[in-house]
Amino acid sequence: MVRIKMENLIAIIKEGKVNNIIVASDEFAATLSEETVNVTGKEIGPGYIYSNGVFAPPVKTLEEKTAEEKQWRDNELKASDFIVPLTDHPQHSAYMTYRQELRDYPAQSDFPNGTRPVKP
Repeated sequence: MVRIKMENLIAIIKEGKVNNIIVASDEFAATLSEETVNVTGKEIGPGYIYSNGVFAPPVKTLEEKTAEEKQWRDNELKASDFIVPLTDHPQHSAYMTYRQELRDYPAQSDFPNGTRPVKP
């Protein structure tokens, strides 16, 4: 009988990417038709690129990066909504400038790879 340690993680590789991670013995992994790699103790997940024994995080498409940056911007605007009616707040002016920079952020020529506005 083969004992499986719960921390024995096997990555199933398809077309150079981690397709799935399962808990299995190395012996079981060897019976699978797909390429498998023991990834116990590694911080990887589905979508990671695997080449020549090295894992790399997935590369985001321009659309994914754009959506991620717009979501960050929207969250920052929501988190700073409180300041708008507080005209006597000591950082009101700085926050209003920050909020305008957030609104202008997607118009940067190098968006979504540009520099994020900095919170006061």
